[in-house]
Amino acid sequence: MGLEQQLEEDLKAAMRQKDAVRRDLLRLARNAISYAKMTKGEPLDEKEIVVALQKEARQRRESIEAYTNGGRHDLAGKETAELAILMEYVPRQKTREEIADIATSVIAEVGATGPSQKGPVMKKLIPMLKGEAEGTLVNQVVADLLGD
Repeated sequence: MGLEQQLEEDLKAAMRQKDAVRRDLLRLARNAISYAKMTKGEPLDEKEIVVALQKEARQRRESIEAYTNGGRHDLAGKETAELAILMEYVPRQKTREEIADIATSVIAEVGATGPSQKGPVMKKLIPMLKGEAEGTLVNQVVADLLGD
């Protein structure tokens, strides 16, 4: 069963169980996937579905940080619960060390020697890690490796 079908089945189960938080979040996730399909103009593969869900997860993380900094722990708790549900559908993300290993091999392959050659490295690295690591983390790792 694909990820999209799993989301549909879990949405039905959440509705039967009257789990409002899970139901609402799965509806939002389904809408995010539909929006990504509409933007692309064709069906999404599994990695693209994961990317859409990761975008939702990133939004939750940013909201948690903002709510926590603003003293709104009630809203931060709600976002934390939603993030936990989303993470059930996103595969394990690569660690900083795993990204660094892959980035090191790409840097060697491209022949990059400094920060000015970050573009070609990122161009090759981002598609390799799509759905497996957040772009901001990949960017930080490559900047550190290239001495930026």
